[in-house]
Amino acid sequence: MRRFVGCSRFVWNELLAQNELRHERGERRLGYTAMCEYLVSLKGEYPFLREVHSQPLQQTLKDLAIAYQRASDPHLAARFPRFKKRGRPQGIRFPQGFAIDGSGLSLPKIGWIGFRMSREIEGTPKNVTISCADDHWYVTIQTEREVDKPVHASGSAVGIDLGVAKFAALSDGTFIEGANAFKKHERRLAFHQRRVARKRKFSANWRKAKTKVSRLQRKIANLRNDMLHQASTTISQNHAVVVMEDLRITNMAASAKGTVEQPGTNVRAKGGLNRRILDQGWGEFRQQIGYKLAWNGGMLLLVDPRDTSRTCAQCGHVSRENRQTQAAFRCVACGHVANADTNAAINILRRAGQARIACGDSPLGESAKQETQRVA
Repeated sequence: MRRFVGCSRFVWNELLAQNELRHERGERRLGYTAMCEYLVSLKGEYPFLREVHSQPLQQTLKDLAIAYQRASDPHLAARFPRFKKRGRPQGIRFPQGFAIDGSGLSLPKIGWIGFRMSREIEGTPKNVTISCADDHWYVTIQTEREVDKPVHASGSAVGIDLGVAKFAALSDGTFIEGANAFKKHERRLAFHQRRVARKRKFSANWRKAKTKVSRLQRKIANLRNDMLHQASTTISQNHAVVVMEDLRITNMAASAKGTVEQPGTNVRAKGGLNRRILDQGWGEFRQQIGYKLAWNGGMLLLVDPRDTSRTCAQCGHVSRENRQTQAAFRCVACGHVANADTNAAINILRRAGQARIACGDSPLGESAKQETQRVA
């Protein structure tokens, strides 16, 4: 399997380099069909590619062609494909020729391998993806099945304000504590990373130390994902409409170093804040909320985050002085006192959720749109 993954990575890098060379010469990039024809010549030049089944290599070229299409679409804002490095999580895909029997899987030119089934397979298997992350292998089975149009069992709507001190504050007054997985293991991770830096690269001891770093990083990711899945599942099952801020997380976590001519200020403090923001997993949480609501027949709405934390939920007065501390909110106009995050969550809900439902475009009706929507 490692040989299959390595050959797929080799084909990706070779065709990517060929397309970049053609782009520099002003020629048109190779499409999927042309790349498959070029793959035949690569197999003649590199005999080890003939030892690998053709399906993973063709699927790699298909992924490369899709990556170019997404990068060329101005609405997606996706970046162009980059070269793949050895040691990064990668995988191979088989669209046909595989067989599944209980806890066993048969793959072309690999044979039968055992796996632990984490959930029952529903529907007809269409393709199988084998991925490698560090010293662990995973199998993902994509299936096709017909399901009835979902109708959410609840009729409630909720606004969610994301933060660092509290991961999420809901408009009904409840809070969700963050996992803070990186913060809890930061010192231990730095210790193992220093041990990797002191060893000769690619030596046996360097590989052992690097494995410990990878395992700790995987543990941090698992802790974060476990919390996100539990929170997103609970919210999507209890509420039909969820309203969140349309946060630009990349901009929020940008470095404050600046340039040599114009150096930034408070760089160290901003770097610490960036680590805490990225440790929360806001983007993954929003994605999970979106597709789980779609499964249950609900809707996710994204609103403009401007002044949601400075607006009084009681009288609507907007002022910077309303929020003097991180947790406390006190309106300078009417004297309304509340938790700052809860007050912001109520404003988020009112900004889009209730106004949209009042206009008749509710996910609870027949014209339910099971997708993420951005509301000005």
